[in-house]
Amino acid sequence: MTRLPTTLPRRALLRGLPALSLAPLAAPRLARAQGAVGGRLVLYTSQLEPDAARTVEMFRQRHPAVQVEWIRGGTNQILPRLRAELAAGAPRADLLLLADSLTFEGLKQEGLLRPSPEIDIAGTPAERHDPGRCYFGTKLLTTGIVMNNRAPFAPKSWAELLRPEARGLTAMPSPSVSGAAAIHVQAVAQTPSLGWGYWEKLAAAGLQPRGGNGAVMQAVAGGERGYGMIVDYMPIREAAKGAPVRFIIPEEGVSAITEPAAILKSSRNPEAAAAFIAFLLSRPGQELAAAQGFLPADPAVKPPAGFPDPRSLTLLPFDAARAAAGAEADLARFNRIMGL
Repeated sequence: MTRLPTTLPRRALLRGLPALSLAPLAAPRLARAQGAVGGRLVLYTSQLEPDAARTVEMFRQRHPAVQVEWIRGGTNQILPRLRAELAAGAPRADLLLLADSLTFEGLKQEGLLRPSPEIDIAGTPAERHDPGRCYFGTKLLTTGIVMNNRAPFAPKSWAELLRPEARGLTAMPSPSVSGAAAIHVQAVAQTPSLGWGYWEKLAAAGLQPRGGNGAVMQAVAGGERGYGMIVDYMPIREAAKGAPVRFIIPEEGVSAITEPAAILKSSRNPEAAAAFIAFLLSRPGQELAAAQGFLPADPAVKPPAGFPDPRSLTLLPFDAARAAAGAEADLARFNRIMGL
């Protein structure tokens, strides 16, 4: 494979706590009948702004009596804001919709989430959600392999990245930066056929952790690296635009983040919050997730073009409670292995 001499620029990921998007929606039209739930609902979310706006809009079409205010920011922005409000005794959020289960497992262990067994999970599998029903997975963002079309071979498994031809050609996002990468590190470590020994062998084979998923995408699409560990939607979308890459689902399975939603124990409108989560898990809510370019949590809902059938996916084993308890030690262990 031809290597390109391109050097990737470093990106500033967070500069302090920038202002978060604050977007209240207009009052419901008087012509509409009042829904079963109403009142004010405050949502804190890490969704992209257009996705958050459309999600809230569709929810309010079904529950026009609910006045929704949504505040958008990265998880590393939302959590400090939430904790500052809790410390001041004035939490504003009713509902959280953030990227990964590790965040929610930590909040659950702190006793900050409201168990909500009354929420209808519709067609989504029970294993997508917290067993105690404190948080609910709303979609699947899987981590698999992206390969450059000029790479030496097309790997069928995670283990094949250890082949001599792949030496020095694999990149991955840093788990210190990417929540999906942090979960992937722990999911692989929890998989008996891979384990921590896999990371040790990959480190010896020249695995390079770098920045976020975007940095990995650039390295592989540009030919600097032949392979990368990456969230699914990036290579699938880029391949559709003509990038010389393909996304591969390894035989052992993929790890996944599920963009969970949860109701805070301090919520002043848990009924409306429960209705919002029920909408996300409903058939229309899952079809919306697919229309936004993500794998739906409900395997019966048609995925976006270019994505695998979710019914064909094997997920690597992942115990969120165990992962949350060992997150700091596991990150330190990974960094030692990689010599970071």
